[in-house]
Amino acid sequence: MTKKRQIPHTYVIVFVIIIIAAMFTWIVPGGAFNREVIQTASGQREVIDTDSFQYVDSQPQTWEIFSAFYQGFARSPKIIVFILILGGAFWILNESRAIDVGVYSFLKRSNRLERYRIIRFLGVNNIIITTVMLMFSFFGAIFGMSEETIAFTIIFVPLAISMGYDSIVGVSMSFIAAGVGFAGCLMNPFTLGIAQEIAGLQMFSGIEYRFVIWMVFNIVAIGYVLWYAARVKKNPRRSIVFEEDAYWREHHTKADLDLRTPAGTGAWVAYLGTLAVLLVAAVNWTSTTLTFGNQTATMPVLPVVALFFALTGYRTLKASMEMFVLNILIYTIVFLVVGVMGFAWGLMELAALFFAMALVAGIAIGKGANDLTKSFIAGARDILSAALVVGLAGGIIVILENGRIIDTILHNIANTIAGTGKITTLSLMYGFTSAINAVITSGTAKAALIMPILRDISEMVNLSKQATVTAFHIGDGFTNLITPTSGVLIGVLEVARIPFGKWFKWAWKFILLMVILGWLVLIPTVTMTLNGF
Repeated sequence: MTKKRQIPHTYVIVFVIIIIAAMFTWIVPGGAFNREVIQTASGQREVIDTDSFQYVDSQPQTWEIFSAFYQGFARSPKIIVFILILGGAFWILNESRAIDVGVYSFLKRSNRLERYRIIRFLGVNNIIITTVMLMFSFFGAIFGMSEETIAFTIIFVPLAISMGYDSIVGVSMSFIAAGVGFAGCLMNPFTLGIAQEIAGLQMFSGIEYRFVIWMVFNIVAIGYVLWYAARVKKNPRRSIVFEEDAYWREHHTKADLDLRTPAGTGAWVAYLGTLAVLLVAAVNWTSTTLTFGNQTATMPVLPVVALFFALTGYRTLKASMEMFVLNILIYTIVFLVVGVMGFAWGLMELAALFFAMALVAGIAIGKGANDLTKSFIAGARDILSAALVVGLAGGIIVILENGRIIDTILHNIANTIAGTGKITTLSLMYGFTSAINAVITSGTAKAALIMPILRDISEMVNLSKQATVTAFHIGDGFTNLITPTSGVLIGVLEVARIPFGKWFKWAWKFILLMVILGWLVLIPTVTMTLNGF
């Protein structure tokens, strides 16, 4: 009998790429641009001086491939620690069965809507998937949601499994949707804002056509996910991750989800303690300025949230312990959005938020300090593989940087692009940005690094700088949904328990479709008169 060929483990794939990157450091000559610091609306940014390139001695990498793991950890500590804290927090949450009860209750209520003909025609599950994906796409387009999707993976994968789909659909609902929004880029200050400032454009100008792009991307992406979901629903064994999803089916499909545990003393203590903290916050921050791209709105967010928590917390306590813990999770998500948009929170603050959620949930389900600690460690241990592979993936970038070949690659690509026609130049810019995602996945870092080059090339061929920026932000949006150098992608896949090889097998057709679509929507920026272009 012929042995079935196995897809290589994610660690194997990433380490092979590290070896290939090291080989390139022996072939590609070393080079370097000078850097200069410019002031942008979001702070100081280091950008390259496009006229300063010079060849330097290369640093071929040999034994460094074995230290890449260590250096990758040192390069990506924020994401790694965030994943570990997330694992511990959601382990405690899962012990309460709050997510299971919430998913079961949500689906039970939503299925009642099928008595309406229009809902039955559209399909309740289709409406749920579409609504969730539009919401996360909007978050990706407005404030560049990316790392935050790791947390939502733990919520939407069980939801997708309970709806009769697979973990890929669950990942698509948040991670893919946010990536699509990131590419549409309505008012993302971390990519579009910086790119436009470097190009010398008014921040967030040209939003009219960008909104068209965003809508086109969402229609195609959501349609693709719904088509795939329908296939899995019809025959679950057609799912490429059917075997891996056994974990989720076992741990998140219970027969006794109608049972409820009365809230005990711990839950009331958690409620009163949390409410006290929220009231103090409401007094100290009576109003909060939320930022939507270049638009702001000042509202009494924290007082309103404290009031609603007082009401919903009391009602869910009366219902059951599980519903109260679910209420805690909902307000954690609310504070995630408020923190990012109102207080410019990063991964450190979000990690603290989920850690606080774990403590409150643990107290609510009656855990003592020792049991709470043991559960948190068990969760961190369970998700440790995700943290390890993020560190390993970071080693790829370390090898290329230490080999001093990244600037050489940029310089040679710039020379190749220059001197072609407008549409060809724009297409090459788009392809270049899409390809460079395999090396630099941070949109902010990429904008500071390559936008000066793209800006100068656009001036050479009299190409609209707005079109150039559009080629950049669309090119920045799709290919990092599949490249193993993306710490966020690897984190999401490890949390969802999807092997990278199987994700690649599923995602490459979708990514190729979106990349081609991205190129098509770029053409009008050259051939048509568009507002802001």
